[in-house]
Amino acid sequence: MQTGWSRQTRKGDRGEPVSNPAKQAARPYKVWCAMMLLAVLAPFASAQSKQPAALGSIGLYDLRETSPDLTGRDITIAAVCRSLTYIAGQPQDDYQLNTAHACFLGSEILFPDPFTLSGGVSDHATAIGGILIGRDENASTPDLGPFLYEGIAPQANLHVYEFWRFIRNHVLDNQPIDAAVLTLSVGIPYEDWWTRGIQRIAERDSILIVAGIGNGADVSDPLLYPAAGANIIAVGVVDAALSPDGHSLDRFSLPYAAHSSAGPTADRRCKPDLVAPSNCLIPNADSEDGYHPAGNWTSFSTPIVSGSAALLLQKAQADPVMAEAIRADGGNNVIRAILMNSAAKLPFWHKGRPDPSDDHESPLDYLQGAGMLDMKTAMDQLMAGPGDGEGNKSAGWDSFPIERSGLFEMYYDLTVGPEDRFIEATLVWNRHFRDEYPFEAIPDADSDLRLEIRAIDPDNPDRPIVIDYSDSTQDNVEHIHCPVLAGYSRYQIVVSCKQATGEQLQAGRESEPFALAWRTTDRFYAESQWWNDLNADGTIDDLDRLAYSAFERFAGLLDGKNWTSKMLKLTPERIELLKAHWNRWKPFLTLDSETTELTTR
Repeated sequence: MQTGWSRQTRKGDRGEPVSNPAKQAARPYKVWCAMMLLAVLAPFASAQSKQPAALGSIGLYDLRETSPDLTGRDITIAAVCRSLTYIAGQPQDDYQLNTAHACFLGSEILFPDPFTLSGGVSDHATAIGGILIGRDENASTPDLGPFLYEGIAPQANLHVYEFWRFIRNHVLDNQPIDAAVLTLSVGIPYEDWWTRGIQRIAERDSILIVAGIGNGADVSDPLLYPAAGANIIAVGVVDAALSPDGHSLDRFSLPYAAHSSAGPTADRRCKPDLVAPSNCLIPNADSEDGYHPAGNWTSFSTPIVSGSAALLLQKAQADPVMAEAIRADGGNNVIRAILMNSAAKLPFWHKGRPDPSDDHESPLDYLQGAGMLDMKTAMDQLMAGPGDGEGNKSAGWDSFPIERSGLFEMYYDLTVGPEDRFIEATLVWNRHFRDEYPFEAIPDADSDLRLEIRAIDPDNPDRPIVIDYSDSTQDNVEHIHCPVLAGYSRYQIVVSCKQATGEQLQAGRESEPFALAWRTTDRFYAESQWWNDLNADGTIDDLDRLAYSAFERFAGLLDGKNWTSKMLKLTPERIELLKAHWNRWKPFLTLDSETTELTTR
């Protein structure tokens, strides 16, 4: 039994210890040779293609070109990984990364839990580690040739915990977690004491916690907890685009309910919070080199969001003002608000129900959340800096407590530019849980916040006009993406709190810390050919062209049950959605043109 902080080097598909003395003696020489080769080839690295290409789709590689120091340095990410084998309820410690793989050479990977020598390597954990911190300048595959393999935060410290030991030590026994971000690609289809305990950690310690929402209807996954919990960033998955050779590594389509679990939760909250691509090249767990595709799974879209959060935290911690705001009570919600507010709206994004009107009680899309992760916009949003409500900033964020008495409102002034057409704002705060097992929720301690956008009439500035609001009674997220009014350049974002009763004030605190992020933009939706995937089957083909004609000419005949609907692969839910929004979304489609090239990308 090994105890304390441990770094382990393993090889083999079952995690057998490296026991050959000759190989152990040769390894330092191999490491020296590899380092020399890296030094020789480093000047040519920029000419190589980069993997995982999925990170390019969220803007990471472009961002790193202008900020090469954005590598996660000095940030610790905690990854909670489940053992593959349990005997009599005891984990057999086959949850470990294959630290012998070339992409982990020189990485800071620590295993805080004691584990047995008989433990083994996990494909799942190795994949997550590669996406987060992998780096290999000599990577290659037979199909792709050589490339630079670089994870999202290659210089971050990675602490890998065994799942049930983490629950025992850090949820039940309250041991501190030495990390800025906690990532979990595990879950169960119902709320339990340990999922509430993890939500309590987010609230108590202001740690950003990211978890996968579930892998959709094809594997009978409902929304999974803890991701479905109120205090957790829940991540869905954007499918890799299909090509004749299979799933693409660098082109992505949309999230589909078949592969990414969709909300709402049983108590009608919106989940997921946002979506990200997943089909990355990941390191082989049974060798010291080699890579293979991950596939469309929320297990692997989750570390992409976790690593993105680590980069934002790295940038924020370099600035004393931002660092203090993020360390404050409720500061975990700052990065959450920024990630959500900067996300790109993919085709067919809409709030809550299919109804085309703005759903003021459902802040997010039940499949996309706030949209797809966009690292460049998120970094711009962060660097806009905290606002004090008086700067007329077109982008910014704030972290501040609001009185639960309901007597006060928080105001943030902004001015839109001539190219700005929309205002986006996201408000996030925590739910509250008891400190002891079974970590029950404390509804009376929870606050109900409201978010408004008001236009300032230049002729009557004392009487602003409410142009949109978000006021869910269930969610601890409020989100607005609304058009600006013609002739109005000055606006006001308003945060308010529903008045708490005396009993509620006794059960909780007098004020509720919140995080707010806002920005102006020239577009509502991201540009995408995937508007043309009308039947949501992951391809754009003649069936979509026929569906276009059917909605234009015979929409009344489509109900999801007759032969026409079935032939076109249109489900009743899809038909209801497209009927409700047809006039709004039709301008984005190109299927009406006979010259439109159909593609299966």
